[in-house]
Amino acid sequence: MKKSILHYTSFILLFVSYLALPSCGTIDVFEKNATIPKQVWKSSYKPEIAFNIAPTDTTARFNIYIVIRHTDAYRYKNIWLNIHTESPGGVVQNQPLNLQLATDNKGWLGSGMDDIFEHRILITPPHSPERLSAGTYRFKLENIMREDPLLNVMNVGIRLEKVM
Repeated sequence: MKKSILHYTSFILLFVSYLALPSCGTIDVFEKNATIPKQVWKSSYKPEIAFNIAPTDTTARFNIYIVIRHTDAYRYKNIWLNIHTESPGGVVQNQPLNLQLATDNKGWLGSGMDDIFEHRILITPPHSPERLSAGTYRFKLENIMREDPLLNVMNVGIRLEKVM
């Protein structure tokens, strides 16, 4: 009986230790989303998101994602966005992106609950995370779809993950 209790206790301690250990993949650093008013994204509404990179994080590499939440009523398999990025030195880059949200055979590619779907789409090269300078980065997210306003989009945002 004591051997069984000891075995059970050892198993629980091992399991708790496993959960407590940090992941060896990525560590979430930042995510901020902007709400699209009434789920109607007019091209004139360009949410801006800013975040700071600490001097201690300048040796790290980061993956940058676009986050999009929409309802099941969203009519398209993709979304075109213009991403305006301003780095701490004041350099502004403009990146038009065609982001795939669904396929014919699989449906929505993001995760979903009920009729709400979330997509986290990597916009940095897959095997080449970015090294960022210390300071403030600003992102402006612009809807450049032909349909204006674009219906059933709930949120858009930026997610930054530190790669270990």
